[in-house]
Amino acid sequence: MAPVTMPPVEEARAIFRRLGYEVSGNGPELLAERKWRTVRVTALGGDADRVVADGGTVHEEGYRFQCFVTWTDRTGELVDHLRSAAPDCEWAVIGVTDDSDEYDVVRGAEPATA
Repeated sequence: MAPVTMPPVEEARAIFRRLGYEVSGNGPELLAERKWRTVRVTALGGDADRVVADGGTVHEEGYRFQCFVTWTDRTGELVDHLRSAAPDCEWAVIGVTDDSDEYDVVRGAEPATA
C-alpha cells in the first residue's frame, strides 16, 4: 500500500470521474460537479485531525456535500472523527487501496435542520 502520508488524490479523481462527475482542482482539494450537485472532495493520507478544520459547515460557495477519500486502513479513524465533530454538511468517506479499483463508502448522517 502507498505510504499513509500520501493522500490518494488520483484515486479520488478516478472514482468521481467513473461516477460521471467533472473533476477540477489540484492537490488534495477537488471539486466534483454533475448536474445540480457539487461535491467538495478532500483526499487525506492519514491526518484525521485536519478534516473539519473549517467546522464542516456549508461554505460560502454553497457546497453542502463533502466527501473524504482516504486509505482503507484509515477509514474507521476518519469516520469516528467526523461523527464526533458532527459537521454541518452531508458527508461520506471513501476508503481506497492503491492496488484495486474497488472502494468502500461510509455515509454520515444528514445534518440536523434548525
